[in-house]
Parts: sequence; structure tokens; C-alpha cells
Amino acid sequence: MASMTELQSTQSSIPGFSVSHQKIELDIDLLARRLKGKTEITINPHSKELKIVRLNCRQSDVKRITANGKACPNFGYEEPYSKATLRWDAGVHQHHMLRKKIEAQLKSPPDEELVINLPKSVRIDDLDPFSVEAAALTGARSSVGLNTKDDTLGEPSSARTAVEQERRFTPLTIAIDFSIGHIRDGMHFVGWEAEDLRYPHAYTKSFATPGGACCLFPCVDDLSARCTWEISIKCSKTVGDAFSPPPSKMVNGTGGTVNGVHNGVAKMAVDQFQSNMSPEDKVLELFVICTGDMTDEVDDHTTFSNKTSSFYCSIPLSARQLGFAIGPFEHVDLAEFRDSVEDDKLGQNAVPLHGFCLPGRAEEVRNTCLPMAKAIDFFTLEYGSYPFSNYKLCFVDDAMPEIIHTGFLTLCNNRLLFPPDVLEPLEGVTRQMIHALASQWMGVSIIPKELSDTWVVVGTAYFMTDAFLRKLFGKNDYGYRQKQATDQVTDLDIGRPSIFDTGPLVDLDPFEAEFLELKAPLVLSILDRRFTKTGSASGLSRIISRVFLNAKVGDLANGAISTAYFAKTCERLGHAKLEAFFAQWVYGAGCPRFSVSQRFNKKKNVVEMLITQRQTEPPERDLDKHTFMRDVQEEKNDVFAGPLQPVFTGPMTICIHEADGSPYEHLIEIKEAVTKVEILYNTKYKRLKRSKRQKERIATAGGAEYNPDGNDDVLLYCLGDVLQSEEEIQQWRLTDWSKEVEDQMSQESYEWIRMDSNFEWICKMSVNMAGYMYLSQLQQDKDVVAQLDSLQYMAGQKEHGLISTILLRTLMDIRYFHGIRTTAAAALVKHAREGDMDWLGLFHLEKAFQHFFCYTDSSMPRPNDFSDRAAYYIQCAIVKAIAKVRDARGRSPIRARMFLLDKLKFNDNSDNEYADSHYLAILMEALSEAMASKPPPGGDFDNEFAFPENDGDDLRFHRSCLEEIDRYRRTDEWLPSHHNILSRTALDSTRILSLANVVETNPANLIQYTRDGTADELRLNAFDNLLQMGLFNHNAVLRWFLFALGTDPSPFFRANASHLFGRFLGGLAIGQKSEERPVEKDALIIEQEDSTLARKADLARRKTVQGALAALKGEVQANETLKRGLWTAISSSAISFRELKGLLDICSWVYDSESSMVVVLKYPRYWQCNKIGKGKLRFSQTSRIRTKPMAKRLPPTAPLQQPVPSAQSSPTIKREDSGSTATVMAPPAPPTQQRKPLFKPPRRPSEVSEASMREGGTSARTSPTITTPTEGEKPKLKIKLKIGAPKTG
Repeated sequence: MASMTELQSTQSSIPGFSVSHQKIELDIDLLARRLKGKTEITINPHSKELKIVRLNCRQSDVKRITANGKACPNFGYEEPYSKATLRWDAGVHQHHMLRKKIEAQLKSPPDEELVINLPKSVRIDDLDPFSVEAAALTGARSSVGLNTKDDTLGEPSSARTAVEQERRFTPLTIAIDFSIGHIRDGMHFVGWEAEDLRYPHAYTKSFATPGGACCLFPCVDDLSARCTWEISIKCSKTVGDAFSPPPSKMVNGTGGTVNGVHNGVAKMAVDQFQSNMSPEDKVLELFVICTGDMTDEVDDHTTFSNKTSSFYCSIPLSARQLGFAIGPFEHVDLAEFRDSVEDDKLGQNAVPLHGFCLPGRAEEVRNTCLPMAKAIDFFTLEYGSYPFSNYKLCFVDDAMPEIIHTGFLTLCNNRLLFPPDVLEPLEGVTRQMIHALASQWMGVSIIPKELSDTWVVVGTAYFMTDAFLRKLFGKNDYGYRQKQATDQVTDLDIGRPSIFDTGPLVDLDPFEAEFLELKAPLVLSILDRRFTKTGSASGLSRIISRVFLNAKVGDLANGAISTAYFAKTCERLGHAKLEAFFAQWVYGAGCPRFSVSQRFNKKKNVVEMLITQRQTEPPERDLDKHTFMRDVQEEKNDVFAGPLQPVFTGPMTICIHEADGSPYEHLIEIKEAVTKVEILYNTKYKRLKRSKRQKERIATAGGAEYNPDGNDDVLLYCLGDVLQSEEEIQQWRLTDWSKEVEDQMSQESYEWIRMDSNFEWICKMSVNMAGYMYLSQLQQDKDVVAQLDSLQYMAGQKEHGLISTILLRTLMDIRYFHGIRTTAAAALVKHAREGDMDWLGLFHLEKAFQHFFCYTDSSMPRPNDFSDRAAYYIQCAIVKAIAKVRDARGRSPIRARMFLLDKLKFNDNSDNEYADSHYLAILMEALSEAMASKPPPGGDFDNEFAFPENDGDDLRFHRSCLEEIDRYRRTDEWLPSHHNILSRTALDSTRILSLANVVETNPANLIQYTRDGTADELRLNAFDNLLQMGLFNHNAVLRWFLFALGTDPSPFFRANASHLFGRFLGGLAIGQKSEERPVEKDALIIEQEDSTLARKADLARRKTVQGALAALKGEVQANETLKRGLWTAISSSAISFRELKGLLDICSWVYDSESSMVVVLKYPRYWQCNKIGKGKLRFSQTSRIRTKPMAKRLPPTAPLQQPVPSAQSSPTIKREDSGSTATVMAPPAPPTQQRKPLFKPPRRPSEVSEASMREGGTSARTSPTITTPTEGEKPKLKIKLKIGAPKTG
């Protein structure tokens, strides 16, 4: 195998190639989480000079590679996951060193990991057009793999040219044998752990970003690399087979296990798995649900416990659009919900629909997917045939994102399922499911050509979704949601890039994708209305169907659509010039804001209007902890706001409702920032409606019946005309217009003016009409958008009895759309004030609830009946509104709290066919918010609350509220509600009351819900409440959270925990807003330099990203728990590269990089020696640790001889050993020497000076000579003495 550095140098000279077909064979061991595989990739070279093939491949062990049957020993492969760790005791300050090791996989697109050097024996020849290979490639749609980007509009000629270029040379077949010892990424396994008691199953994760598909098999991991596929998956036949030990290996010719391990799983674990399963669970059959059509399913001929399922996909797809799931799924035929009329109309074109779920959830699948058959038939008739042969929905656990789009198949999280007795998730989940189906047309079959073209795909899929939902839920629901989306876009699209520039940012932060999903379909909806108004009956639907048809016949190269191609198709089929439209709404950013002033000119008989347009400059806003991570990502990635539009142009429809009750539409063209128009008035009569109303009132008061026959009055009242009798007016404390206002109304020449009546603009509109004109619009305009405009105007007005009356009548009129009625209920809160208003809004809310949901003349609620969905929404809206009522001191009045407690205590759901868990959750949350507004009775208060008034709130009532909330929490533990909504709400209530000091903070009550094994939603809710209560500042809680963030196996939990961690860092960075105390007038203010600098730093951390990051650095530098916990999460083998990149980004923002390596050495220990006896010694280590270095011992030196003092010379005697054994002279004992210090070496003899020798008064000395005896020879000592007198003088 060649190294990567040897093959890297030739990268620039590599020509491109395309993939036409790929075959995959996977043998998956579910229990051990490993697989063996083989893939055959058929590539079409673009040149004869192709020498190197680069593929994406991760976490695999490549065994063998062949090209056209010839071995390719010279290939380079570096497994990236093995590099995703530092081998020493590193920390957060070494984040850059880890990033550098895996930088090639973190960038977009990532580098190819597998580099194959083709052998010289493999030749690439020109393709014979009459050969078998050419015939096989004639009908195939191949895709460009490398270096084939085209910036043209995608015309048919360019598509054919690209295909012809790819088919000029003979194809190559690359075969790769590989294995994965432990699947870390690419697949998720549920229920295969001993402590996980869920049904075992496995499925592929989302491959939306590069680097996902190549975790399971080598491929070209690019969305534009599309080809046909053959997929074979081998797995166990039943759940019991998956948990059973495989055939034992032979060890030394005898059967047995290897080190007590069965197929990579300990025998003890296998036994524990089998003991947890019932006999019914063991015989559950495992099914493989995969992209493509199933062609075969055969049992393994070697072991009867395995089977192989084969699939074939004839529609070219990319590797990132494949997916499969393995588990004991139940099949649900969703086509049974298809109407017989539609079935006869479609005939053979009816698409088969299949649902798959885990055992016991088939009824929930039928309820959740009820409209899917109707939706696929609607799309087929409206936009063209379904691009695939069948559609499959498979529901699994822990999926993140909640919907994973693949060809033929959509993998959905089980959280989307809801039973028939639950109403709350109906509309939201239905929209998600319909969008998943629409994405098969636009998103899977057709893909964006470039990332900046993502808006076309996203917008078209949601446009198709909204078109069907308009048919399913009605026009009122569609208009209400469109209006809400428009208001949301105008609030968010300030200082943002355009939707064209947002496409490359969708992976930066979830908000970017959410913003694109919000604005892109709105842009297409206003384009559709402009087409419809110009005479095109089908509008944008005809254009979308033409795009699908062009893709089907091959006019769209590689099935990729671009913005330019889409714009050109719209112009050609819509017969309109759209350069200005796309420049403003697609390539441009922002939304216009209009201010309209109008007056009636009696002389000219015209309505004069002045329309002023302005653009909103990006305001200076404070940073928020919820959006802090997005702000930092945009700052670090240089995301800038789009250019501010000088003026938005286009047609606008103005509808004037004149005095005769007829609406007159006028079309004007907005071309400049200030537009003046004069609109001709048509009615010759005065305003007659008010006079008729006065006649009706006079007749009713006199007891007579008003007969309009024979009068010229025009009846214009249609909505809101409830509670009109005098008795009802007194009982409900209603207020009507004053005589002065009615006189003014009678002088008006028209009822109201509706700007942009066709909803062709995404804008904010402010019209200076009188309040009674908005009332006329609310009561007489049947368009729900106009009604919502009127309510929004009234909600912004000052509290008044007349407005409260209008809102109440809107709430009480069941003919209004339920969204209008709930908006009116929310607006009544503003009019629930003490003083002059005398709690009028609260009285109206209580009276409305009593009228609809209580016994007659009683506040006791009737048993729940949620059969009317609109009434259920009204019931919930009134409860939410009453919970927000506050007095002048910001407290909830006792009557509001008593109301909420009574409704919670006396709730009766015994005769209701629907569950009341969501309604109870609303009551619990409402009661806790009301209680949190007022300190508890008997508590310690500040001076402001030193003498609280007696409003009836005693300790008994306070305890009763807490007991009711806790009662439902305990009930949910025994009878779980839908998604544990009651337990989650109880935890939220605990947090609300704790932060308000109503109850004592007890972290143990929340921490018990964060343990492993708790439902993910409940566990995340507990962590969220711990974060909001500030308990993440405790090291133990933070350590436990970071451990769960890095080690939890659920991708759903880890993704949501990452958002919580971002909010935690955002709170630390921004800090708490300091409360500025008011300064008395003429008071002396002394500002110190330190306080000024602190104020500037506090302002910077709340206004700028750089200031917030600087403050965050200072906050976390000394937190060792955060450092260790964060690095533990980074080093975890459970997280993916995407999650790893996010954590490394946080480290790079917060911690300085230090290129250092900490080397850890163990202290040496002391040794001891014990005498055993018989000449034996035992050396052993002790527990005593040596912490000081040991001195170096030097070799011993020969001692110096002492001089012999003598007054006169004496003869020197030289004695030799004569060999006699009787006279043996023993060697003289060495002179004694004083012990020197240990670390001060003695002076060597060579350093003794001659002066010191003379001072001794002796002759020169020589050291004794010691001879080493040979074997059998006795030791000898020779001493030589030199005779002579010492020198003098």
C-alpha cells in the first residue's frame, strides 16, 4: 500500500470520471455492530490518461482492490476516525493539534480518503459504438463525479454533450473488499445494548452532509454523483437469531469460544440479552427496508439463521440519497385510505404506499399517515407522475433529524407518531409528513445544481405542501398561516443575506435552514399570485409540472436545477419578464415597509393616496443567549447582510369597499419610494349601513320587528353581530360607539380600504384608517388575512371598553376561523386592567369560558368534549390569556388564580373520546405562571411587599396549587401521557416557581430525570430546566451534562444537548443585565475610571460578538471542570465528525491554542532487601515514593599513604614473599579517612600539589601495587619503600 503523501503530489493532474453504476454487498452483524462488504463501482473515464481514482471511504479496513479484475496493490488509505484523537494526555488548549489531524475531513467538501493507483496493465480505449458496453450505456443516466461543473442554464444540448463526453471510453469496474470492525458513524443501533429494552433495530443516519454515506461503503460521496444501484444486505432472520451466538470457532481441533467471546460479544452479554427476551420477541422476523425495489430475499445456504435481501434502483441517485433500516417492523398498507374515485381515476398510475413501524404502533401509523394516499394522488394529478415505483415510510427511534429523506424511502422519528385520541400535533405533524412526500419530487429526484440554488428545491417542496394543505384544511387555515409566516419573515429578514446566498449557509446553524424554509415558499406563493392575476389559470403549478417533465425526459442534466434555469422557465411559460422580481426577492434581501395615507376628494370624486416605501436598516440589538451560537458562527464565517434594496417594485391591488357594499379593485404599479395615486370613486350613495343599524336598534328597543323590505338600505353586517340585545349588553358589560363617532362614520364615503388585497407582497403595511374602518374590515371582509390585519391593529391600541367589546364579539362568534378567535382572546389580556377598566377584559374572558365550557349560571366546568377541534383551541386560548392577566404591580389577581385552580382541580375527562393531557399541561403551566407573579403568603418580602394586602391568597390555597401540580406529575409516572407532557410541564412549573422564590429550589427533583434510561424528551427537559435555574454553574451538574453530551448513544439527544450547551455558553458570554438605578434630579454623579471601563466592557459583551467572546474567555479560563468535561466529550468515540467539529469550534473561540505535550511519568519507589538465609537476598519494591533525585555515586579512589615521621635515616627493608606458609605477612590495614559529604566528591590524587607533599616532610609516595592472582594462586601484596633522608631547606 502506498502512502498518501506519495499519491498526493499527482492530484492536480488527475482527470475526472463519472459513476454509472455501483453494486453493494453488506454482511451486517447487528449485535457486534460490524460488517463485511464488497462494492463494485463502474466508472466512465473522461480521458485515456486516467491513472488515479479517488473515493470517499471512512472507518473501513480495505482488504483488496481490483480494477477490471486486476489487482491494485498500490493504493493509499488513511482511516480518519483513527486520527480523531490525541494519544497523550492532551486538553482543550491542544484543540488546534487535533483539528489539524482531521482538517481534510472537516472542510466542505472533504478530501477523498481512498486513492487508487490503477495498474499499468489496465488500459482505457475508445468505446466502440456497436459494442455491448455502448448498448448498455445508451439508456443510462450517468453523473459527473469530478471537475464537470457547468454554469449554463441546463439546456438539453448541454446535457447530451456531457453524457456523450462520459461515454467515449470503455468503462472500468473497481471492486473493493472491505470490513468495518466497529460501526461508529453512518448507522444507528437501537435496542442492542443489555440495558436498552426497546425493540432492536438499526438504520442509516442522515447523509445530508458529506461524509455520511462513505462511512458504510466506499463511494463518491457527492450529491451530484448519481448512478443506478444494486444493494444486497445480509443479516439475521429473526431477533432471536441476531442475539444467538454464532457457530463456535475451532480451537486446536475442538469446539469452543475464543477467550470466552462470541463474535465480538462477551458470552455473559449474550446470555443477558436472551434472558431479557420473551419467546414471542425471539421469533419476530427482521425485515430490511431499503431504497429501491426488492428483487429477491433468500436464506443463507451456509447458516440457516441469516438471509440476504436484494434491491435494485434504476433511477440514478447519489450515495447520500440511499438509506435502509433493519428491524422487526410491522407492515401497514397506506393505500387502503385511497378513495375509490381517485383509485379509478389513476388506474395503474396509482402509487403503492407502505408504512413500517415497530410492533404495537400500527394504529398510530394509520392515524398519522391518514392523508398520505390523498396527498400522493393530488401531487400526481397536479404536478406529474411520481418519480419512483413506490413510496415507503419507516418509523424508527432516535432519528435526527426527525425526517431523513432518501429515494423511495423516508425514515421518520417515532416522535412524530400520535394516536387518534391526541389532537395537539395534528396540523404540525401532517405538514411534516406531506413535505416528506413532496421532497421525493423536489429534493430527491431533482437536486440543486449549486448550494446557492437550494432555495428553489426547498421553496418548491414547501409550495407543493401548502397547496395540498389548502385543500385538506381549507382556505382560511392556508391564509392564516401565510399571514403569520409573512409577519415572521418581515421581522427576521433584517440584516440577513438573501435566500440565494443562504443556501451555502444551511449547515452553519439550524436557523439558516429554518429561515430558508420560511421565506422561499412565500416568494414562490407571491410569484404564483402574480401569474394567476395576469391570466394564467394554473399559475406556478404548470411551471413546476413542466420542470418535473423536463427532468424525466433528461433535459435537466443530472437532474440538477439552477436558479437561472428556473427563472427562464418561469418567464417562458408565464409570459412575463421576471428580472426585477428575482433581483428583489431572490438575489436581494429584506422586505419593504409601506405607510399609506388617504383622503377622499369630493370635488374630483376620487380617493387620493400617498404610498411611502422604506427599508429597515439593521438595528443595533442586544445579543441573546438563544441565538449566540448563530451570531458567532456568522461572525467567524464572514456572513454579511445582503445589499439593501433601494425600492421594491411590482403591481399592487387596492380594494376599496365603497358605501354600497361593493368592493372595487384597482391595480397600481409601485415603481418609486413614494407613489401618489388617484382612484376614481364609483358609488353615488351615502353610507347607509349605519342608519339601518340605528333603525334596527330603535325597533328592537320598542319591541317591534324591523322590516327592511322596501328600503334602500344595504345589509353589510355578516360577522361579529352577536350579543346585540339590550339584556346581553348589560350582562356582558358591552360598550358601543358614541353618538359623535357614529355621526363621523355617517360622513365617510367608503367603508374601508384594503391594500395588497391579493397578498402579492411580503411586507408590513400601515394604513391610517380610522378604527371603525378596521372594524368594518373585521366584520365584513371574508378574507382571513384582512380579519387578522384588523385584529393586529386593535391589539396595538390603548385599552378601552369598546375595543374589548369588539374582541369579545369576535371571540364569541363561532363563524370566525378559530385562529381569528384565539387571536382575539389573546388581545383581551391588554384590557384586563384594574382602575378605569375594572378588569373588563378578565370579566369577558371568564364569561366566555363559562358560556362555552361550564354549566349554565355556574363556574363549574362541564366534562371535556374535544370533538369540536375549533372549540378545543378556544378553550386552551382562554386559559392562556387568563394566566397572563396582571395588576399594576405585575401580579396575577386572586380571581384569575382561583379560576385556573378550579379548572385544574375539577377537570373531568371521563366521557371524552380524546386525551386531555395537553389541555392539562396548559392549565398547569398557566397556574404556575400566575403563582410566580406574586410572592407566597407568609414569606420574607422586600420593603415593597412589607404589608401585602389581604386579597384572599392564603397558605392553604398556595399549598393546594402545588399539590395539584404534583398530583398530575405522579399520575404521569404510572400512566404516561403523550411524550410525557405532564411530567415535562411539572418540571417547567418547578423551575418557574423556583426562580420566583415561590418554592424552595431542590436540584435533586430535576436531576433524577436526567439519568440514563429516561425518555429523551423528558431528560432534555430536565437538563433545560437545570440550565435556566443556573445550576450548570455547579461543577457536578456541569460534569454530568458534558458526560451525557459526549457519551449518550442517541443522536437526537446529543443534537438537542448541543443546543443547550450553546445556550449555556451564551449566558456566560452575555452575562446578566445590570439594573440601572434611577438617578435623582440634580444629584451629584461621580464616575471613576474603573467603573467606566467596566461599563464599556459590559456594553461590549452585550452588543458585539467579539466583546462577548472576550468576556466568555474570562469566565471559563479557570473552570477546570468545563475543560476536562469538554475534552472528554471531544475524545468520545460516540460522536460524529460533525459534532466533533462543533465542539472544536467552541474550543477555538474560548481557549488559546498551546502547542505542548504533557508527559506524565510515575515517581520511582524505594526498594528494600531482605535476607532470607543461606546466602539468598530478596529485593522488592516498597510503597514509599521517591520524590527527590538520587545523587550519582562515583567509583572509590585509592587512599593516600601517611608519611612516617623519623628523626634520622634508617635502612629501607625490601621484603619478598618467600613462599613459606609459616611466615605470611598480612596486608596492612588502610589508613582511616573521614567520610566526605554525599554531594561533595573527594579531591582526586592528581589534584594534590607538590607543596602539600613537601609539607608532610616525607619522600615521594607510591600507591601499593595489587596484582590479580590467576586461578589457584594466592593473592600477593607488594610494598615498595624507597630509602633516603627527607630533603630540607
